[in-house]
Amino acid sequence: MRQGWRWFGPEAPVTLDEVRQTGATNIVSSLHQVPIGEAWTEAAVRERQTMIETTPPGRSKLTWSVVESIPIPDAVKRNGGRAKAEIEAWIASLEAVAACGIPIVCYNFMPVVDWTRTDLDHVIETGATAMRFDHEKFAAFDLFVLKRAGAEQQYSEDDKTRATEVFKAMDEAEVAEITRIITSALPGSTTEPLTIPAFRDKLAAYAGIDANMLRQHLIEFLQAVTPAAEAHGVKLTLHPDDPPRSLFGLPRIASTAQDYSALFDAVPSPSNGMCYCTGSLGVRPDNDLPAMARRFAPRIHFAHLRATKREGDGRTFHESAHLEGDVDMVAVLKELVAEDQRRSSSQSIVFRSDHGHRMLDDLNKTVTPGYPAIGRMRGLAELRGILCALDATPN
Repeated sequence: MRQGWRWFGPEAPVTLDEVRQTGATNIVSSLHQVPIGEAWTEAAVRERQTMIETTPPGRSKLTWSVVESIPIPDAVKRNGGRAKAEIEAWIASLEAVAACGIPIVCYNFMPVVDWTRTDLDHVIETGATAMRFDHEKFAAFDLFVLKRAGAEQQYSEDDKTRATEVFKAMDEAEVAEITRIITSALPGSTTEPLTIPAFRDKLAAYAGIDANMLRQHLIEFLQAVTPAAEAHGVKLTLHPDDPPRSLFGLPRIASTAQDYSALFDAVPSPSNGMCYCTGSLGVRPDNDLPAMARRFAPRIHFAHLRATKREGDGRTFHESAHLEGDVDMVAVLKELVAEDQRRSSSQSIVFRSDHGHRMLDDLNKTVTPGYPAIGRMRGLAELRGILCALDATPN
């Protein structure tokens, strides 16, 4: 298995030399500066690749192995195959990536909002901070800040009572902060920052689109783009919904084994693959993560390895340390290693320690939310330790 590290580009707080110090060898990156829906050029991809892969004297080599992500425009999610211009631009971006020899592309199909949290620096018992999704705070935002039409019908009476109490206890700064976190698009997001009125308009545009229709739109997208991926030897990997359940009344269609099975049955191309994210999938207690890794092993080309800890009734959760929480990371890695050993080295699974606690000196620095250096390095070291114990020393 190949050790990856998500790098947000030359403006990121973590430099490439610092990535080398973590032991990672494979870079996961994207052209975040390109507007969503605009086709990437080979020249732009090559420029980023040269930046990553030009190795200074005496330094270890880095390879750009995964693009995360080429954003899928909202028009494709709402219209499927009818969004021809947007799909053609996406294929052009894919071809630019392929021309540079980058073999894996990660993407997601979450409408309006990408990965979602309510707290970016929740203090945990060690004194470090973690990201958290607080169901009651989320409901308070949905009901009393966003004031989404129809939201009242989607929460229980107990939910609404608790959300009311939470909202009344929030001051203006706290309301502004949760609004910023939810609407401004978190790092690596493939959706656009929104104002509250624009947020309502986006939600209204999905009226009448249920899970079956959204799934059909994804299938139509895959039917259009997988021939190009196959022709260029690129593996497409769909990231799970995060969290893996409906938010704001929107359908989500990459949350369970059944969701992925339906997509693989509909588009059986070997280029139609999975980004196996233990943190996202692990939020649901009904997702058996080792079983999913075993079932979809040939489809897994990229893995996000992190753990979450469910709280209370499970709708609230926080990011735990990589070997804690609700993910049996040893069992997961046993399955991934078994699959990886069946492959050639060129097809080896790329994994990265996803997210991480803000800790030690990173508490005194500006960091990218979810992507501090030290917490991720701790996670990578722990994952590497499991792999060495399994006699599968990572590359």
